[in-house]
Amino acid sequence: MSPEKLDEFRLLLLGWKQSLLKEAAGTVTGMSTESEGFPDPTDRAALECDRNFLLRIRDRERKLIQKIDEAMKRIDEGKFGLCESCGGGISEERLRVRPVTTLCINCKTEEEVKERS
Repeated sequence: MSPEKLDEFRLLLLGWKQSLLKEAAGTVTGMSTESEGFPDPTDRAALECDRNFLLRIRDRERKLIQKIDEAMKRIDEGKFGLCESCGGGISEERLRVRPVTTLCINCKTEEEVKERS
């Protein structure tokens, strides 16, 4: 992959990471400033349910941030765009859709078939 393409993917990953971090910071701020005065137990339960859902989303985003960091490390090491399973190239189209991917479409398809079995 050309250095220009690698820089393009690096910027894409950095932007994605910054967006996720900004959302996470907003969540922390929102949770710490929310009013806690709910006299109705149902309202309180709804708030807790919403918070739990939001925290699960943020946990998934935290894991995604780790994958973004790993992808940027692969760019630095010259391994970005190479399938970890077969060693072949991962298509640019696939990388644009899922830049943190580590498997080409054929290896990913095989993995999913094995998981279903």
